[in-house]
Amino acid sequence: MINTPKDITENYINVGKGKCALTTSKMIVLAVLAGMFIGLAGLGATTAAVSVPLASVGKFLGACIFPAGLIMVVIAGSELFTGNCLLVIPLAEKEVTIPQVLRNWILVYLGNFIGGMIVAAGAVFSHQLSLFDGGMAGSVIATAVGKCSMTFGDALLKGIFCNFLVCIAVWLGMAAKDAAGKILGIFWPIMLFVLCGFEHSVANMYYIGAGLFAKMVPAYVDIAVAAGTDMANLTWGNFFAANLLPVTIGNIIGGAAVGLAYWFVYKRQK
Repeated sequence: MINTPKDITENYINVGKGKCALTTSKMIVLAVLAGMFIGLAGLGATTAAVSVPLASVGKFLGACIFPAGLIMVVIAGSELFTGNCLLVIPLAEKEVTIPQVLRNWILVYLGNFIGGMIVAAGAVFSHQLSLFDGGMAGSVIATAVGKCSMTFGDALLKGIFCNFLVCIAVWLGMAAKDAAGKILGIFWPIMLFVLCGFEHSVANMYYIGAGLFAKMVPAYVDIAVAAGTDMANLTWGNFFAANLLPVTIGNIIGGAAVGLAYWFVYKRQK
């Protein structure tokens, strides 16, 4: 037996109320954990992808590794900004207020950023990126450059599609009543968004952060230059303005679309 979509809608109202009621300290600690979980999943996905010579196989392998991030978020328990876009459900039901939702989003986003930066700095300065004769460093920098070089519109649309799938993954996880079912439900939509190359704001906190930290290490820069990577667009300004801003807006739209659709179908009073 599983929870029906109507059950999930009802359950998330109580879940959302609990998220908004967390104290500031607890919310930030849980958000830092979530940022680290997603960052570690990104690091693992890159390691897997670089470990195989064929790029297409590497991308698929990385896409199969990355769902570990959201699985840890859901099973271990933590606060992830993208998943919390579903707070529009209790908001539409008037069980929480706009200030409560904004407080949650802002604090969780900041905590996620801290967690992502911790993993990014740890990966770079522990020389993890030296794996595969520096192949990790070249991949990390190239990925960050690509994310900082998108147009605003591309980043926005990829952010919408990404969090549509992430919130569907959260939804499927809530349908299951045991850990195995939750893992299976979460896996497929997350694998799909990574395989399609959509943009996840919290994942990008790690990916671009790691690229920026790697740019501070001359040996890693030499590897990127030798691979023909132009690092001109890899700046802190582009990190925030060219990527995080449009991707975050897109993530909110995509996640809110899922939440409001199910609220409309199962909770809206005629």
